[in-house]
Amino acid sequence: MALRLHNTLTRRVEPFAPLDPVAGPTMYLCGPTVYNYVHIGNARGPVVFDVLAALLRRRYGALRYARNITDVDDKINAAAREAGVPISDITERFTAVYLEEMAALGVEPQSLQPKATEHIPQIIAMIERLIERGNAYAAEGHVLFSVGSYPDYGKLSRQSPEDMLAGARVDVAPYKQDPGDFVLWKPSTDDLPGWESPWGRGRPGWHIECSAMAEAHLGDTIDIHAGGVDLQFPHHENEVAQSECAHGGKPFARFWLHNGMLVFGGSKMSKSLGNVERIHTLLERYPGRSEALRYALLSAHYRQPLDWTPALVDQSIRTLDRLYGTLRDLSDVEATPVIPQSIEDMLDDDLNTPQALAEIARLAGEARKAEGADARREAKSALLGAGLALGLLQRAPSEWIEGVTSNDDDARIQGLIDERIAAKAAKDFARADAIRRQLADDGILLEDTPQGVRWKRA
Repeated sequence: MALRLHNTLTRRVEPFAPLDPVAGPTMYLCGPTVYNYVHIGNARGPVVFDVLAALLRRRYGALRYARNITDVDDKINAAAREAGVPISDITERFTAVYLEEMAALGVEPQSLQPKATEHIPQIIAMIERLIERGNAYAAEGHVLFSVGSYPDYGKLSRQSPEDMLAGARVDVAPYKQDPGDFVLWKPSTDDLPGWESPWGRGRPGWHIECSAMAEAHLGDTIDIHAGGVDLQFPHHENEVAQSECAHGGKPFARFWLHNGMLVFGGSKMSKSLGNVERIHTLLERYPGRSEALRYALLSAHYRQPLDWTPALVDQSIRTLDRLYGTLRDLSDVEATPVIPQSIEDMLDDDLNTPQALAEIARLAGEARKAEGADARREAKSALLGAGLALGLLQRAPSEWIEGVTSNDDDARIQGLIDERIAAKAAKDFARADAIRRQLADDGILLEDTPQGVRWKRA
């Protein structure tokens, strides 16, 4: 099966092939604005598209993959002002934190990680081109993109300019020729970061940064542009407009991939709503269990919303307990990971990670039943390969299992045993049996004795 991806631009699942098969595919992912800790919803794109990046490298042998760092932004300025520190202290600190957290989630480092502040000349050059072509204009120290100059504006989000303006928080400033025009460059006061430009000292708008960085590292037309669905408008819509105008009408991105949002407490996870789970908090809450966070992020199809709950993480931990337990039981077998064709086919189907995770569970079941040296080696090879395709099961089983036998997990097990005792006392035998089965699935064996319940690990 050829790789097929859902293209937001056409609203269809389409066969993918790179524009230049010799040089290999190009991909751009919108990265973080580094002014604070990011929440787990911000990790869904990097994790999901990390799986895609690995697939593209296997398929084509090379991949030029850029994920930017936005290190000039009004939110950064406000954070530095509130903390009473230089802006660079904020950006350097939270860039490092972000990279550490992505590494903890198993996200491979990108070969290209452009920063906005390192591309000011390219940004200015692109703005100058847009002005020369009549797509942008200078006004009161600002430069704005003229939405009316681009007839295809709205083709990505498929909304009319009027509908987009009504549904967005747009600053209708007096210097705008049209209320929907957006900022490419804005003036900076002495207390704000700024660079000299033909329009005075200032700094770039958010949207132009990505267009200029993508052009600088990946060319005028890129194969895949990815990001969260919340960025579709206005950010990605504006990227399309300014890039295609700057490049004489050439397509900016051939495929647009958008991941769905995380839902927490019934609402979209968002800093503005205050219903966020920050990655660094989750890493502290689940020490040694960052792989379970990755598993959880892959548990729903990337285009669908994902309901993030403690139960989801707990279930992911228990699933990995069983999978690593299977690999521990095969520790006497030497095997090299080989990705099964079934896994490749599922990922070729628009990154169907839920189906791939179900296939991993099936392969683990086959591995537990395998008999004979050859069958056990093949089963272990397939299980390791399937995990490798999703960035899972690459640790030594003992490393994972030692974490399971921590005091924290002992307390969890005892809590379930106490709940089972209470259920039996209340004659809720169905619940008591369900808890016994849950513990058995986790590899915990119970023994009812006159002195009470004893438990041990299988």
